[in-house]
Amino acid sequence: MRYRPLTYNNEFTRAYARGKSYVHPHVVLYVNRNRLGYTRVGITASRKIGNAVTRNRARRVIRAALWQTLPPDVGGYDLVFVARGQTPRLKSTQVAKTAAKLLRAAGVLRD
Repeated sequence: MRYRPLTYNNEFTRAYARGKSYVHPHVVLYVNRNRLGYTRVGITASRKIGNAVTRNRARRVIRAALWQTLPPDVGGYDLVFVARGQTPRLKSTQVAKTAAKLLRAAGVLRD
């Protein structure tokens, strides 16, 4: 298993409050260290993105990009990906490049 999901609201709130944010027009990334030894990932899309179909597409695109980008051996982070307005109209390969760039900037991925 590559990563586990963030499921509770307080986990997302902690990542927003204590984590560092990395912004791109495609997606926003919040990174927060945890003491668990494994990575947890949350994906959100607000109602500003569009209707339910559009929000679900944005989450699917981000999830597919993460499977391409995030290696299984990275550990100890809470990652929250927030969809932006362009996200549902993009391909997962474009979002994967963006996610890799943001994860490198955050220090999660090594070059």
